[in-house]
Amino acid sequence: MLTITDTVKSYNGNIVVNVPQLEIATGEIVGLVGNNGAGKTTLFRLLLDLIRADKGQILSKEQNVAATEDWKKYTAAYLDEGFLINYLTPEEYFYFTGKLHQLSKADVDEFLGNFEAFFDGSVLNSGKYIRDLSKGNQFKVGIAACLLQNPELLILDEPFASLDPSSQMRLIRMVKELPAQRRTTVLISSHDLNHVTDVCNRILLMEKGRIIKDIDTTADTLQELETYFEV
Repeated sequence: MLTITDTVKSYNGNIVVNVPQLEIATGEIVGLVGNNGAGKTTLFRLLLDLIRADKGQILSKEQNVAATEDWKKYTAAYLDEGFLINYLTPEEYFYFTGKLHQLSKADVDEFLGNFEAFFDGSVLNSGKYIRDLSKGNQFKVGIAACLLQNPELLILDEPFASLDPSSQMRLIRMVKELPAQRRTTVLISSHDLNHVTDVCNRILLMEKGRIIKDIDTTADTLQELETYFEV
């Protein structure tokens, strides 16, 4: 699904991402962990061609993301509220997103019916614009809009951070089901080691822009990560 080769990004002479080689296969759920400034979000922005690398290339399904926009058809991402159209209501945003992907209003309504528990009665029919929702509910809108697109590649930056515990558990279940249901490849960054080791089958540990460990998740992975982050 993804191949990253000799990719470097720096700001003011400071290297923030340096990935010599990384491959992510279709259907993997991959977690990025690391302290603030490790380069996780910057790597995601490179994958989405929101910023350009100083050198190297990133291939999505063997196509360079900097040279084509074909990958956008099957890629969905939510990094922060800047990905939303905040002057729309959630319903308007979902219908707009659905229209972009050739879904009818009835298709979108049917899809949203599966999210009643996740929305917990606080997203739809609230009469609020997205900008007036809590950060947690904005995340719910962003995540649901991503899944509405039926993506082959899903990228989520800190999706658990603003969610309440019940919503976190529901999100974990949804993400775990994606590879089996849709062959979706998922990339998640998180500071929550418990959640990321629970949901991901592979963990990339980043430090100062480099991937210093590439771990297949096992029962011992959480302890290994906790030991690394101990001060």
